[in-house]
This record gives sequence, structure tokens and C-alpha cells, in this order.
Amino acid sequence: MADRKESVQAVLDAARAEGRAALTAPEGKRIADAYGIPTPAEGLAETADEAVALADRIGFPVALKIVSPDILHKTDAGGVRVQLASAAEVRGAFCAIVQNAKAYAPEARISGVQVQQMVPEGQEVIVGAVTDPTFGKIVAFGLGGVLVEVLKDVTFRLAPASADDAASMLDGIRAAEVLRGVRGAPPVDRAALTDLIVRTSQLAADFPEIAEVDLNPVFAAADGAMAADVRILLAQEAPVARRRYGKEEILTAMRRLMRPRSVAVIGASNEPGKIGNSVMRNLIDGGFGGEIHPVNPKADDILGRKAYKSVADVPGEVDVAVFAIPAAFVPAALEEAGRKGVPNAVLIPSGFAETGEHALQERIVAIGEEYGIRLLGPNIYGYYSTWHDLCATFCTPYDVKGGVALTSQSGGIGMAILGFARTTRTGVSAIVGLGNKSDVDEDDLLTYFGEDDNTTCIAMHLEDLKDGRAFVEAARETVRKKPVVVLKAGRTSAGAKAAGSHTGALAGDDAVYDDVLRQAGVIRAPGLNDMLEYARALPVLPTPQGDNVVVITGAGGSGVLLSDAIVDNGLRLMEIPDDLDAAFRKFIPPFGAAGNPVDITGGEPPSTYEATIRLGMEDPRIHALVLGYWHTIVTPPMVFAKLTARVVEEFRARGIEKPVVASLAGDTEVEEAAAYLFERGVVAYPYTTEKPVAALGAKYRWARAAGLLT
Repeated sequence: MADRKESVQAVLDAARAEGRAALTAPEGKRIADAYGIPTPAEGLAETADEAVALADRIGFPVALKIVSPDILHKTDAGGVRVQLASAAEVRGAFCAIVQNAKAYAPEARISGVQVQQMVPEGQEVIVGAVTDPTFGKIVAFGLGGVLVEVLKDVTFRLAPASADDAASMLDGIRAAEVLRGVRGAPPVDRAALTDLIVRTSQLAADFPEIAEVDLNPVFAAADGAMAADVRILLAQEAPVARRRYGKEEILTAMRRLMRPRSVAVIGASNEPGKIGNSVMRNLIDGGFGGEIHPVNPKADDILGRKAYKSVADVPGEVDVAVFAIPAAFVPAALEEAGRKGVPNAVLIPSGFAETGEHALQERIVAIGEEYGIRLLGPNIYGYYSTWHDLCATFCTPYDVKGGVALTSQSGGIGMAILGFARTTRTGVSAIVGLGNKSDVDEDDLLTYFGEDDNTTCIAMHLEDLKDGRAFVEAARETVRKKPVVVLKAGRTSAGAKAAGSHTGALAGDDAVYDDVLRQAGVIRAPGLNDMLEYARALPVLPTPQGDNVVVITGAGGSGVLLSDAIVDNGLRLMEIPDDLDAAFRKFIPPFGAAGNPVDITGGEPPSTYEATIRLGMEDPRIHALVLGYWHTIVTPPMVFAKLTARVVEEFRARGIEKPVVASLAGDTEVEEAAAYLFERGVVAYPYTTEKPVAALGAKYRWARAAGLLT
């Protein structure tokens, strides 16, 4: 290990000493050999005679490629010839390549011509590693040719990638079936490709100065994989290291933030309509049991409480200082808080990086680091910590306690979260605004919520990640205990541009986000409502014990749509064995249909619904139920809801818990029935077949990521 690193470092140091940002092909070959990356036999020829001699030694056919530190794209320069089968062809190709290169770039330094063994035929793929601004070193894999150039069929993982990560990449592209062999072609050597991905990712991870490794093309055959070309680029400058906090440091700070005993409001006011007045009212009216200290140099009393000229004058310790003053005054007040020893500052005001005032934001970050103050914000609505009756915000209060922790980078999204929670009576443990994330960000909150006994599910809206790797580390640890749902805004180029103007964020490539979040075990929500519904549903649903999903429906049309949704969400319709099929048939009319979906038809009485649901709960081979209800007078909505809830509760009392979701089609009465079911552990929605199955799919994805379902 040490020897190979020393060998590579010598090559990199020599290139940097010459001021080069790209390695030559022979240098790439040396590095590939050091890391065991298979490449063809080759040599460097400075004359046509040397090229012929090398070709004779390597064996025909061969390829010739120009070697120049100033020509990165050899094909564009006419610097590549392949399938050369004789000495005469090699001699002619050598002269043509050198002539083409000089015409293409007259000032280019030409080291010679690379003579390379022709790679055996195989499926053309691309393996590479790049430095992502959010996640650092990542490894990429995709099929070659038009599938990469046109379809952009590429998948990504954090580097270094494990063998399991690499194997998942082979199945993570849309054209994965090609690798398994199609139209008589043999399947590729998956072990060889997996090993190649792992080695490439390790090379990139070992050397921060390597900006990009490009193995293109790689030819994957039934008996191995070989990189025909190795291109390595060096970083122009070393990445700036971001300050990292240890887990215990984070937990200590976040506990004082989320469970404070004393809060100071800097900019507190008696004047209705002022942010400082709203924050004070919410803290007082919300029943916060700790001390509340208004700070305002122009007042003696605010809302019946003694006001202080400065936070320095507040007696005793202050756990949190909420800032409700204009941005320009924040640095001076923050220094006073630092001298006081306040550990957390909640910065509500806007007017920082999101408006181009980067220097002002950098100043408050420096003050925070100097005094050891963790900064939440700026540019936020504040935060709620319901189990501690804390409502430190200028928005409407919320006090329904529960297990869902929600965060947002946007104030508007934060209020949508609040409205949804109120409408659905979703119990929350916290709602936190993150804004510009000058300091405290998602990985800090994930670390805290992962350990918080009052939190059972975490949902996060984000526009960027400051430190993608820190987030992944926190997510991986948290996902083992509870689900993490993420709504990543800026999926499109237009959305990413808007994110940058909104919060000063640099949104990374969405394909990278998608793959890395999946690698971390995070459930990615496609939209805001999906994020909120997943957060609401996941704590309600029991963890599935297997993959067999059965649909029981009163309407054939719903059964078809529910089946489609099951496939779309990566779930599996159970193949019903003969004995179970016969058991279902006992309860349904002759014109109904067993199998899966089980279609009991719409005219059946409540007893048919109950009998089939009971059978689905009782049979241990069935792991999850999807119910499709059709509104009829024979079985009214609330009758269906009450019998379903009763059966599920009866089995729960017997220790039998399975995820049960329901789609209710009918008149407006189904809305009340769906709400009744949801409150009793059955995730139910009116007027949709997609939502209940999407929630079930999210639960399955979490169970797999957490290692609870293989």
C-alpha cells in the first residue's frame, strides 16, 4: 500500500513541478499499474522505427495515440489510429499522427506516440472519479458510446466505494440489462468490473490533488475488464477544509438549543407587528417553562417582563439568544453574546449571503467561531421544539406534540410544513428553519434528532448541502434507527439557479445528489407534499417483515392502478399459492377474482371486506396489505373504516403487525373515513391510488436501508 502511494505521488509531484494540470498517457499507465487497474501493454515511441519495434514486441494489431501534455483530447487532434495490423501501417500512422498534432496545436509539446495493444472486444463502459463540490470524491459508472453522451446513463457513489457499492452501480443504470447479456451476447465479468470501480475510487480518494480520473473506454468482456485509455487531471488548488465538530460537541450544543432553560430575545419589542414582539408573544403564550429575557436598550419593560439594555446584563446563563434586529447590527450584538458565553444564536434577520452580503455573513461566522457560538441561520423564521413548549419564531404557533422532526431551508416551505401539520394534526417534535446555514446545518440536526427519544422520523427540505460527506455520515448513522426523508430542491438547472439566488447556495448536480442520498439510505421525496406525507405516514406504518404485498379491492379498476403503483414503487405483488387462493375464493362471489389483486367486487357487504382483510392479516406469508375501497351504500365509508381499524387493532393486540394502506374512492364521505383510518394506524387516502402505495414504498426503502429487511 505504501509503495503504490509513493509511486503515484512521485508521478503527481513531477507533473505539478512542471506546472501541468494533466498527466500524459504513459504517466496514467504508471498510476493505473500501481493501483492494479488493468490497461493494455504499451510503450512510448519517439520515432517511426521505435513505433514499429514496439508493435512487433506487443503484437499486432495495435493502436497509436499522440502523447502531449498540451493535447488532452487526442481524437480531436487527429492523434489516434486503431487496428494497425502491419509494420507499414504503423509507420504511416506514426507520421500522420505527429503531423496532425502539429497542425492542431503548433505550440504543443510532443513527447512521442503511444503504441498500445488493441483491447479485446467487449461491452464499452466508462469508469471515472471526479471531485464534486458538495460530496468531494465520487466514482462514476456508465455504458459507453451514445448511452453516456446522449442518455447520460451514469450512476455515482462516494469514493472510496465498497465492493457492495460498486456492484450496486452495475444495476443502477437504466441499461443494466445490457451487462447481463442481450441478443446472444455473453454477460460481462461483473467481479472484474466491480473490482475496477473499487480500485479507481480508492485512487481518487487517496490523492486530494487528483481532480479527475477518466477510464474511457473500458471494455468489459466475459473474462475481464480493461481500460483502453487513462486520463488523469490534477486540481488547480487544494479544497478549503470546512470546520468539523465531533458528535459529542454537536449533541452538547444542539441539546442546549432544542432544550434551553433560558432564552434571550435581542430586539424584543412592545410594538405589535415587530418581529421581536411576535417572538416574545410566542415564547410566553406557548408556555415555555424556562426564563425569557427581553433585550432592548430603549425599554425597561416588555410584555410585563424586565428588559435589559444588553444581553451582557441578563443575570445567569443564557442558552439561546434569538436575534430580531436588522442585519447590520447583528455582529456587534453577537460579540456581546459571545462575551456573555451564550452557546447558541438564532439569527432571524435576512440581509446576508442570500442578498449578496457575503462579507457580512463571513464576519458573523468568524465571531461565532471566535466565541464558540453555534449559529442557526441567518434568514430564518426561527424554530419550534414542541416537547419543551418552545416557539421561538415570528410565525404562527404550533403545539401538537409528536414524533416528526421537520426542517426547511426556506421560510415559505417552513410555513407550508406548519400548515400541513395543523391540517393533518401531525404531531411534531420540532420544526427548524435553517436559512443560509452559516453554521448549523442538516448534519448537526440529524445528529441530534437521531439521538432524540421524542423523534421517530426526520424530514428535511434542502436546497444544498454545505458538507455532503458530513451529512452522509450523520444520515447513515441515523437511518439505522429512524427514517430520514429529504426533499432536495433545485433538481433542474432552472431550480438550481433559483436556489443559488435564494440562499447563496451552490446546488450540486442532481444526479449525484440522487445516487449519494440513496447510498446513504435516505428516502428522497419527489415533491413537497410527498415529503410531508412520508413524514406523516412512516411512523404510523409497522416495519414489514418480507416482500409479499397483497391487494384486496372492491373495484377492479382500482386494483389495476394499485398494482401499477406497487411496481412503480419497487414493491412486489405476491404470487398467491393455491391454498391461499382457495381460502380467498371462499369469501368472494363467483364473478369476483382471486389471485392478486383479490377483487371482491363493489356490491359486497362489510362481512366480505372483513373476512378477506382478516385472512390477509392472519396468513404469515403475506407481509403487507393494500386495500382498495369503493364507496357503496351496501358498505358505507365509515363502516369500512371502522371494521378495518378494528381488525388491524385486534391483530396488533395479538402481536401481529403488518403495514396496511388504503385507497378510498367515493363521495366526500371517504375523506372522514380516511382520516379515521390514519389516526388508527392504517395509512389511508381518498381519491388516489398512488399516495398510499408511495408511502408503503417509502417504508420498504427505509426498512432495507436500515438492514431490517433483506
